Amino acid sequence: MPFEVVWSDSAAGQLKKLDRTVARRIFDKVGELRETPHRFVRKLANSPYYRLRVGDYRFILDIQETVLRILVLKAGHRKSIH
Repeated sequence: MPFEVVWSDSAAGQLKKLDRTVARRIFDKVGELRETPHRFVRKLANSPYYRLRVGDYRFILDIQETVLRILVLKAGHRKSIH
């Protein structure tokens, strides 16, 4: 059963600000997580969240196993996101 991907308002806003080709690549990579959510991510130290890297961009994710949901909390350039 695939996971549902939900974008927070702030993450979706950041994605809309990016170049269309970069945004498409990011959207596709996040979509790949639906089948195997732990494949491309790393657990953040001292945090329940995960990090996904796509090129120079980073995404903070909350993978909710019990409800099969991946919540994209933050999105941004690697210099500005922690």
